[in-house]
Amino acid sequence: MKTMLCTRALLLAGAAGLATLAAPAAAQDSAAEAADEAAASDLAEDGVIYVTARRREERLLDVPLSVTAISGEELAQQGVLELTQIAQQVPNTTLEVSRGTNTTLTAFIRGVGQQDPVAGFEAGVGLYIDDVYLNRPQAAVLDIYDVERIEVLRGPQGTLYGRNTIGGAIKYVTARLPDDLSLKVRATYGSYDQADIIVSASTPIGSNLKIGASGARLSRGGFGDNLTLGTENYNKDVWAARGTIEFDNGPVFVRLSGDYIKDNSEARQGHRLIPGLLSGAPVLDDVFDTRAGLNIVDQEVEAWGGALNVAIELSDTLTLKSITGYREDKSTTPIDFDSLPAVDVDVPAVYENEQFSQEVQLVYEGDRLSGVLGFYYLDAKAFTAFDVGLFTTGALLGLPGLTAQTLGDVDTETWSIFGDFTYDLTDTISVSLGGRYTNDKRTSRVLRTSFFGGFSNLFGGTGTAFAVTSNFNGSRTFEDFNPRASISWQPDANHNVYFTYSQGFKGGGFDPRGQTTACRNATGGACNAEEVFDFMSFEPETVDSYELGWKASLLDNRLNIRLAGFLGQYKNVQIPGSVGFDSNGDGVNDTFIGITSNAADADINGIEFEGNALVGKDFAGEGSRFSVNWSLGVIDAKFNTFIDAFGRDVADQRVFQNTPDITAHMGFNLGLPVASGMLNLIGLASLRSDASQFEVPNRFLDQDGFVLVDASLVYTTDDGRYSLGLHGKNLFDKEYIVAGYNFVAGGVGGAPFIPTLGREGTLTAFYGDPRRIYVTAQVNF
Repeated sequence: MKTMLCTRALLLAGAAGLATLAAPAAAQDSAAEAADEAAASDLAEDGVIYVTARRREERLLDVPLSVTAISGEELAQQGVLELTQIAQQVPNTTLEVSRGTNTTLTAFIRGVGQQDPVAGFEAGVGLYIDDVYLNRPQAAVLDIYDVERIEVLRGPQGTLYGRNTIGGAIKYVTARLPDDLSLKVRATYGSYDQADIIVSASTPIGSNLKIGASGARLSRGGFGDNLTLGTENYNKDVWAARGTIEFDNGPVFVRLSGDYIKDNSEARQGHRLIPGLLSGAPVLDDVFDTRAGLNIVDQEVEAWGGALNVAIELSDTLTLKSITGYREDKSTTPIDFDSLPAVDVDVPAVYENEQFSQEVQLVYEGDRLSGVLGFYYLDAKAFTAFDVGLFTTGALLGLPGLTAQTLGDVDTETWSIFGDFTYDLTDTISVSLGGRYTNDKRTSRVLRTSFFGGFSNLFGGTGTAFAVTSNFNGSRTFEDFNPRASISWQPDANHNVYFTYSQGFKGGGFDPRGQTTACRNATGGACNAEEVFDFMSFEPETVDSYELGWKASLLDNRLNIRLAGFLGQYKNVQIPGSVGFDSNGDGVNDTFIGITSNAADADINGIEFEGNALVGKDFAGEGSRFSVNWSLGVIDAKFNTFIDAFGRDVADQRVFQNTPDITAHMGFNLGLPVASGMLNLIGLASLRSDASQFEVPNRFLDQDGFVLVDASLVYTTDDGRYSLGLHGKNLFDKEYIVAGYNFVAGGVGGAPFIPTLGREGTLTAFYGDPRRIYVTAQVNF
């Protein structure tokens, strides 16, 4: 540790609801199970919310765990188009499109997540498609179509299903095929020439077999323009398809599904917040416009995968389940950090991911005892390659076309054994015990090469290699056991008080952007092999989470509330980052390096309050309803210690990234019978308080608190055959930052900006969607 602190000191010195329903966390079971006849967010006519996520139909109130679930029907009525939009309704949750991308997901839950999408870092929040875990965040900003529900589980997960995730999980559950021949067409047209069409069809073949398929064409013009290349910025150009085969003969259920997506949208480039420090280029008026000039590769994302889910009822109390998944994705992207025509900090990049997973569950359901015992295996390969063009810096140093290339291969092989069982001690008290043993093996290769004369041949350049700065191979295995326990007390049918303890674990690894030649030992000399290994690697992180909750159904089930308080002890926090680096001591940062450390421990405490209320029923004719829904998340995430590269504790100068202190929403749904149908007026206002993009506050990139307001007007015929909707998103056209890059120092109190990488100064931001109005029409045949 002393060597690592000294090394990093040298480096830095050189660098200078009804919309929102809290369904049970046990909702982590397979979407393929034959017993799941109802969505997790169904609301019965009497106002009682029922769930089947614990493999039996039961009231939400009875389940001593929490997750927010939103049904596909509600998402359609609200006009929700893609995954990140659901974060407006989920407390203490951040879902964003990663900086410089169109489809890479950045997810944080209760302060735990992972901002950097480079291979080598495990996600703090797990994403599942029909119970198949996505190991990498590329192509993970999913479009919403043919979805039964989306569930967001907060806190450590892993004793009931799938991959262990330290912060939480997001489950995208596609809809089961209907029993009868069906054809559905949904079309959308709106602002910025948005034009979407989704066609879904299915048919039974005999009494036990059904097949179905969906196809989607999703397109939209850009919110802004690339003034250098003459292309659109923030546009959308996506083709997608999904196919499903289901076999059900009673005790045996089999579901085979596959999906494909091709994204040919233009590269999403950032908005400069400061003038060019070398060229003097002024700040543009429109935050969606850019002057980015990198065009040596085209933006392209292609992803596909499949899943085989099997459930066999061995007896009245025992069910065997198998979940097999395979996925691949490939992305090329030009990331222009400085967002100027000059090749200042320009990064063409390639990401390739491949994974195979197998899960087996044995589910028991008795009179007083129920639970699951499972095994999980994952074999994942992630390849990342990118050039960092520093031509302006190279011109200063007499190295025209200076480029630093990084190639990173990361293989992950993990297996786990998990179990979780609930026993009813009495008619009012039940206890649950669970645990998970995890064995993670991480193998990495990092090759870094410096070029002059242009980009490398990997990206069609003619640069000449002149130095290898990293040629690292390493492998480590991380093991841990993580327990979970809870107790639930239900004094009567309308109240449930519970307490849950759970522990989360995220394995360590190797920094995919580390530069081995930058490693210096405590005496300032070059590192030996063991010191290089320590320099490139980082340790696992853990969190101990304590949650006390209360669920109640009041006023004859017209009011349902969920209240939870949680305490999290976050240890060995992984802090990834990149800094400019002076490789030859001449005072100019001529390359960059990654620095990932376990420099911190923290406390994450907060409360979450969710609910819905049926305010009026049949007040304006039979079938009329007025309901309200809300959520509130309050979090206090604070570093207790944060040791910087100089060995100093700077905890009072560091903050949690992407974690606003307050998240809240308030929504309503007014349903009125009109003609032979129902007209629904739906409103939603969501609030997020101040948030920081990085662990070091930055007054230019950090986003002040803001409110987004959405509204929808949807008419549906009584027979459900036709629906027509008018939707407005971000109605007050709020500008808000969701991501950014920072490679400058200074700029505070009138001080000049000093570039820490490149010469133009990189301080760029990416913004959330502006106001959009669109109409939807759906026909069910």
